[in-house]
Amino acid sequence: MNTTKSADQSLDCIGLFCPEPLFQTREAMDGLDVGQTLEVLADDPAAEEDLKRFAKRTGHEVVSVEDRGDHKRFLIRKGN
Repeated sequence: MNTTKSADQSLDCIGLFCPEPLFQTREAMDGLDVGQTLEVLADDPAAEEDLKRFAKRTGHEVVSVEDRGDHKRFLIRKGN
């Protein structure tokens, strides 16, 4: 049973490398309403720092980062 928080939208960026996960995340966040969450799956080593910096700069919140071995799962809540 998966006990992780569910997201309003999911984005699979596995196999994509900088800056593609960031571009796709930005585009997906634009389509969400304030308070909704986006799940991003990424295996790019730069993704964690890129996404945290992006969230801070744009007023979004990185709710969680889970290491899943071969990739990471990010949950980002849209700010205002």
